[in-house]
Amino acid sequence: MNSRPSLLRTLLLVVALWSGIGVFAQPGKTKVVLYKDRLAAAFDTVDCVKNVVKFNPLAFFRGEIPVYFERALSPRLSLEVGVGVTLRNYLVMAYAGDDADEFGAGTEIIPRPSFQAGFRYYLVDDIEPNGSYVQTSFAHLNYTKDIRLKGPTGAFTDDKLRDDRTYNDVRVLFGYQQLSPNSNWLFDVYGGVGYRDRLNVKVQERIDFTTDQFTYSVEESKDQTVAIFLGVKFGIGF
Repeated sequence: MNSRPSLLRTLLLVVALWSGIGVFAQPGKTKVVLYKDRLAAAFDTVDCVKNVVKFNPLAFFRGEIPVYFERALSPRLSLEVGVGVTLRNYLVMAYAGDDADEFGAGTEIIPRPSFQAGFRYYLVDDIEPNGSYVQTSFAHLNYTKDIRLKGPTGAFTDDKLRDDRTYNDVRVLFGYQQLSPNSNWLFDVYGGVGYRDRLNVKVQERIDFTTDQFTYSVEESKDQTVAIFLGVKFGIGF
């Protein structure tokens, strides 16, 4: 006689429990959606830093003066491009087969344009380009100089030979960029490796000590090597 009311009570209890689970589960789902919406809305605000102009003082010692521009495309993805000019190289990179430029009067540095471009992926959610990141980029460098030839007396003549080094890099960099908490100034510390394709046109000077005569040759080579990068950039965001 009491089986039907018991069955009805059981069904009502199951429905109540299922409704309760739905009530408790729904706020969690809504919270995730609202977080993504808030992140996207904050990224679209006027006050959010999306652009950064940076310079790298350490690059000067390897004969390059670049200026970088970074544009945030999303809370995690940005595009960084750099343009500059190559001048005198002060560093000897023995592992890569590169040598420093001579300071003598017979070496005339020819400035050449340089450029690089790459995508940067930040490893944390942030509405501004801030935090740890991994970056892949392509870079083109060209170092050019004219070498004046020496005559029989050792004095320079008006004849010249051109020394030219062209590097094309594919780089993978890891770094950390930090915006100041009370201003738009920032620093960017990075390191990484690259695959470098090199075309070298080197001018070799030799002297015969028995006759004190100078001879010159131009040696051309094309090869690939590994390049190591380590540096710091400073800039301002807007």
